[in-house]
Amino acid sequence: MPKINLEDLDVRVGTGYPSPYDEPCLERRGIDLSTSSGLTQFGARLVTLPPGSWSSQRHWHSHEDELVYIISGNPTFVDNDGPQLLSPGDVTAHPGGDGNGHHMKNESDEDVTFLVIGTRAAQFDHCRYPDIDLDLPMSGTESRFFVRKDGSKF
Repeated sequence: MPKINLEDLDVRVGTGYPSPYDEPCLERRGIDLSTSSGLTQFGARLVTLPPGSWSSQRHWHSHEDELVYIISGNPTFVDNDGPQLLSPGDVTAHPGGDGNGHHMKNESDEDVTFLVIGTRAAQFDHCRYPDIDLDLPMSGTESRFFVRKDGSKF
């Protein structure tokens, strides 16, 4: 496989969350490493969080595993057990179906960068958000749409 030149890849800023749930993630920057490389069985994304931003809303997946490797900075990792400060070299693992909602916050004064690697199973996966009125149910296809927990649309 040829070397991936990060400078040649598009940087996505923000999130696809509907308002107001998008606000803490609006400054998040991500580079999709897998799609641009032709990988189809798993996803890999390089994420940078400027000070004050979040990786996502706290969530968990029914069928997708996630592994996060901290490259630089000191994010605050939040899951069902509460907040924990992480450092470069730390790794978090999130098996699909574990029910442990998680995300990263950058509460420091410096950028945080980490690598996220995960399963691609959108057609089977149901992503749940325990803290907010947001749901991302499976659709049987790779296309999914955010709804409220009662199933109504935004």
